[in-house]
Amino acid sequence: VDMKLWSAVRVKAYNAALQRGTPTTLAILRIPRLELEVPVYDGTTDAVLDLAAGRIEDTALPGTSGNVGIAAHRDGFFRALKDIKEGDALVLDTPLATEQYRVEWIRITIPTDVSVIDPTPGPAVTLVGCYPFYYQGSAPQRFIVRAVPAAQSPAGS
Repeated sequence: VDMKLWSAVRVKAYNAALQRGTPTTLAILRIPRLELEVPVYDGTTDAVLDLAAGRIEDTALPGTSGNVGIAAHRDGFFRALKDIKEGDALVLDTPLATEQYRVEWIRITIPTDVSVIDPTPGPAVTLVGCYPFYYQGSAPQRFIVRAVPAAQSPAGS
């Protein structure tokens, strides 16, 4: 785990969480351009988010068709998102498949705007982190990244 962007508090929480053992991995989230690679566990409890990213309750499971909501700490794994751009590749490795996505849009919302994790008609991944990235205390906003399946190139092209 590359922690060069992490806060000291987050590094300490991660190391403490490692002592408790790790839950089952639902997927591995990778954003190659940002050199981000993080396991995704189920739920968003402190025990999960101190170690990894978590699937937001009532969102689709990785590997299924729907909106997979994934949260992580802004001063830990998701601090790398400060450099994300529309069009970036996002990969979700599940036990069944490697799913290729691309970032469609990036938005800053308020914490009560939960529409971003509503079900979608097709597959999507929505990353949710607190914002601003370097804010001290309870952050007033949320940083949202929506990714959709990467366009398949036509056969024979």
